[in-house]
Amino acid sequence: MTLRPLACITGATAGIGLEFARQLAARQHDLVLVARDGARLSATCETLQREFGVRATPIVADLSTAAGTADLADRIRTAPVDVLVHNAGFGTKGLLHLTDGAAQAAMVALHVTATDALVRAAVPGMRERGHGHLIVVSSVASFTPSAGNVNYAATKAYQRVYMESLALELAGSGVTAQALCPGFTHTEFHARARMNMSGIPRGLWLPAQRVVQESLDAMRVGAPAVVIPGRRWRIITFLLRHLPIALLRRGAKRYAGTRTTAA
Repeated sequence: MTLRPLACITGATAGIGLEFARQLAARQHDLVLVARDGARLSATCETLQREFGVRATPIVADLSTAAGTADLADRIRTAPVDVLVHNAGFGTKGLLHLTDGAAQAAMVALHVTATDALVRAAVPGMRERGHGHLIVVSSVASFTPSAGNVNYAATKAYQRVYMESLALELAGSGVTAQALCPGFTHTEFHARARMNMSGIPRGLWLPAQRVVQESLDAMRVGAPAVVIPGRRWRIITFLLRHLPIALLRRGAKRYAGTRTTAA
């Protein structure tokens, strides 16, 4: 009996995480799916098993907590995970001094502490086996500061630089590291954070299916370490990296309104 490769995906019941689960299941990966909502998670696993004939194991965990992260890290250490996708994340809106401190701490724990713990749990086994793929879902927001977006932009920048640096360490090992940096994507993300996105041009939005497809295509060839889906977003991030900060601040005002004003 040929064993199927195993993919572990966090934040797997909606949006980009669910699309990763679907596309990896279609590529005949068994799945370990992680999310906080147990009922939704079980339903997702049952649907994917029925549709693709793979095994999908649910793990209910809150990765913004030390206990949830430690438990999942322990499981990853003992399982032959071929693909780890850390997609779990969330955004908030509002000026930093007016936002809920607990939510900000949870964001830092989820985007920073959990990223490091889960990746470090997966790397030794992958290196020993001589193959594996690590994908952390960062954001185009990692390239620019933004009002109403302080910890989100900062933690996403951490994820991007972390994976870029890790890719250098893993060169030649058979293990790849990728920071996926999508722009505006059709998911539940903005609605959950109660952001009014009506002023964002339609041409800047991408479907989650395309975002994940570009990520997995890059994973298959082992490069690049930073994947920015969509030609328009690659142009935008080029400008974010090279335009004077004064011009960037002017351009950021429109988007900042989605983070600092009521929906």
